[in-house]
Amino acid sequence: MYSYRLTICVLLLSISIFAISGPDSRQPTDPKSLTAPVNPAAQPISIDDLFYSRQTVPGGWSPDGHDVVFTTNLTGRMNIWKVNSSGGWPIQLTQSDDREFQAIFSADGKWIVYQQDLGGGEIWDIYKVPSDGGPAVNITNTPEISETNPFFSHNGDLVSINWKPKVASSTDIAVLDWKTGAVRNLTNEKSKDHSWFASTWSRDDRYIYATRFLVSFTDSDIYRIDVQTGTMENLTPHQGQIVYEASSASPDGRTLLISENAKGGFSNVALLDIATKKITPVTDTEWEASSRDFSPDGKSFTYVINQDGRTDTYIADTATRQARKLNMPEGLTTPVGEPTAFSSDGRSLLLSHQSSQRVSDLWVYDLASSKARQLTYSTIAGLSPREIPPSQLVHYRSFDGKIISAFLWLPYNLKRDGSNPGVVLPHGGPTGQTLDTFSRTVAALASRGYVCIAPNVRGSTGYGMAFQRANYQDLGGGDLQDEVYAAHFLVDTGYVNAKKIGITGGSYGGYMTLMAIGKTPDVWAAAVEEYGIIDWFTMLQHEDPMLQQYEKSLLGDPVKDRTVYENASPIKYLRNAKTPLLVLQGENDIRVPKEEAEQVVKILQDAGKTVEFHYYPAEGHGFSKRENQVDAIQRTLSFFDEYLKNEPQPSAAR
Repeated sequence: MYSYRLTICVLLLSISIFAISGPDSRQPTDPKSLTAPVNPAAQPISIDDLFYSRQTVPGGWSPDGHDVVFTTNLTGRMNIWKVNSSGGWPIQLTQSDDREFQAIFSADGKWIVYQQDLGGGEIWDIYKVPSDGGPAVNITNTPEISETNPFFSHNGDLVSINWKPKVASSTDIAVLDWKTGAVRNLTNEKSKDHSWFASTWSRDDRYIYATRFLVSFTDSDIYRIDVQTGTMENLTPHQGQIVYEASSASPDGRTLLISENAKGGFSNVALLDIATKKITPVTDTEWEASSRDFSPDGKSFTYVINQDGRTDTYIADTATRQARKLNMPEGLTTPVGEPTAFSSDGRSLLLSHQSSQRVSDLWVYDLASSKARQLTYSTIAGLSPREIPPSQLVHYRSFDGKIISAFLWLPYNLKRDGSNPGVVLPHGGPTGQTLDTFSRTVAALASRGYVCIAPNVRGSTGYGMAFQRANYQDLGGGDLQDEVYAAHFLVDTGYVNAKKIGITGGSYGGYMTLMAIGKTPDVWAAAVEEYGIIDWFTMLQHEDPMLQQYEKSLLGDPVKDRTVYENASPIKYLRNAKTPLLVLQGENDIRVPKEEAEQVVKILQDAGKTVEFHYYPAEGHGFSKRENQVDAIQRTLSFFDEYLKNEPQPSAAR
């Protein structure tokens, strides 16, 4: 267990340590070697305890280091709060039904700026609120343009924002004049399959360093943009597809801290000399290494290693590039905060930490004392980590011998008699990864006797570019088989009944759920899909223009590659489904529009199949309002209890 103050042991590490391991070093797990944990006091976790344990999303430091601003749903809505960096009760600064993120202090500390959604539709506006309290003001107020990711120049005169019209396929970079509110674009992307993301200001505020990326996330360059003239210089010209991304500029203006995957398609940390464009490697690993921040004096910097879905934070000496790891507990530890995780005096580092048994919270790491102190406390007191079955990292061979990583949760006190229900949880994306996060869905299921597995199938990030592209023009093919083999792994543990396996996921996980019950109908006994794709052609008609380009990057040209689209669409197979299905969908979803869910329901109803559905008003891609999150998990549990545990449910249960 954590203490209220956690001593951080510093371990000096040779950079070459990371080179000895990577995805290729994974070995299959013997499913029979897994053992259910024992806890005589275990019982189903209260849904209220799970969902009244808050979500905490980082914001950033105040200029004087006195406060930290962040987003939390303490009230059931994702609003802006601040807390004294020494600890204490947080203060609510905003109140809205809509989601609010990316909170930062102005350069003088008098204001907090953030982005706010409208009804889940992802047309964000930039707002400001006095840091000591007062009415919030919509600065941009543009119903047809989405403005996101605000961060101030050092002198406080300008705010960099990402700028995307509703009808555009590309995001550009703009600057907002803090005094007048006028917005001026710095980029004007002409290519439909590229977009821009602003990374950091130069210390003299003359330049913004930005990343221009291909929508497939397989290629990008770092640019230096002159804020006054708009002229730009490519700092990473290259041949072929390589990902370069800037994260921080050194105080002396000479060096950028970057991530790049030039060596074998594996992401590593490096230093980029701005004048010469020379790149000096920092890490050499086949796990995913990502750069973060320079310290205010430039003598050190931070980065993160994602090793098979769990992350560690490192602090490196800029001169020697030797690194020390923060000795935090297992799970996910990441430096957070805009514009940097370092406090302005360089004495403290803001961290986010969570695990499968711990809700995400903010911690402050004191560099002088080498101690970390928990700053936010998001967990309901009645929800003990001891009640939540821990995650176990496992590996298995799929149909073609490819090694797949997965997190597995075995309920407490489970009998190895082959009688228990199991659930496979495909992740979203597909360009994404299941990490060792705190999952309320998993905690609810596993504490009720469901063996859960969340695989990182081909197409996932975190295992190199070749693995990420292994599902190109094969969506619902090899990646679906990876999910099926996860179900086989559950059975092979000896705990799970092959006739009692369900599947559930959202977004691409929802798509995978629909493909699973259509293409492999005999594997699954029940399914719950949230905002999943049914037909890639109708998605092209209704989804956000940027996502149209992303879809094409995965499937090809919809005319030339029509057969690929048809074979990858669940609509081709859904009438074969034997599995009872529950459909959950937000009405304002621009990523997977409601029309997709309506098609699913109509097809199954017309075919006389068992299908239930519920649509959530004023929700987008995912459910942000607490009452809707609670409703969705209750419907899911009731559905699985009926069809996987054969427990009849009262009609009012759903």
